[in-house]
Amino acid sequence: MVSPSLELVREIDTDAIQSHADTADTAAPADSFDALEQLVGVNLARLRAERQLSLDALARASGVSRAMLAQIESARSVPSIKVLCKVAGALKVSVAAFLRRHAASGIEHLPAERAVRVVSSNGRFSARALHPQAQPAAAEFHELRIAPLHTEAGTTRAPGTTVNLVVSEGTLEVGVNDRKQLLATGDAIVFDADQPHTLRNPGNAEARAFSVTVSAETPPRWNFPADTRRHDLPR
Repeated sequence: MVSPSLELVREIDTDAIQSHADTADTAAPADSFDALEQLVGVNLARLRAERQLSLDALARASGVSRAMLAQIESARSVPSIKVLCKVAGALKVSVAAFLRRHAASGIEHLPAERAVRVVSSNGRFSARALHPQAQPAAAEFHELRIAPLHTEAGTTRAPGTTVNLVVSEGTLEVGVNDRKQLLATGDAIVFDADQPHTLRNPGNAEARAFSVTVSAETPPRWNFPADTRRHDLPR
């Protein structure tokens, strides 16, 4: 059964989109759709090449015409969600794989020996990124190591940023403003990173922890370029 929200999306026409664009506070760049077309096309071509599939073979597997697949790969059309779902199912990837600038296949291996580790000047604190750093991310994942009796001041982030930290080895004292919380191995804590905060290892052995930093959410603005085009795609 199709949800009412999906039915509403289907009924939107170009006149409605144009009207929305005329009343938007800030119009999106006219070439924003072109960038999307390029990204989807490049990722589709890469995924198909990795699986050594011809356009004809992918068309048979997905039920999407060869002509439409060719248009998508050449960045001449932005496919509908329904079409992307069919192609993603045939390629055995998430729909999100077509919109990524990294890990297009849905998996990105981050070898430990090539990981970037940031070490403080005295060598008593280090942070290793456990997430791809090529593109800006809404969330950051780090492994932290804190030497015995060392206190490390955290970086104050933008308002609304939170940190979820779990101690994997040893003990840690987390200080946020004037409040302090002692954590044993396995304990976790969530705190606002836009406040002054510190990490202190009160023990006589190195402490380790994993942290996830989540950026503040920004309400989306659904703007459309003024020259929104309607593509006639082969069925």
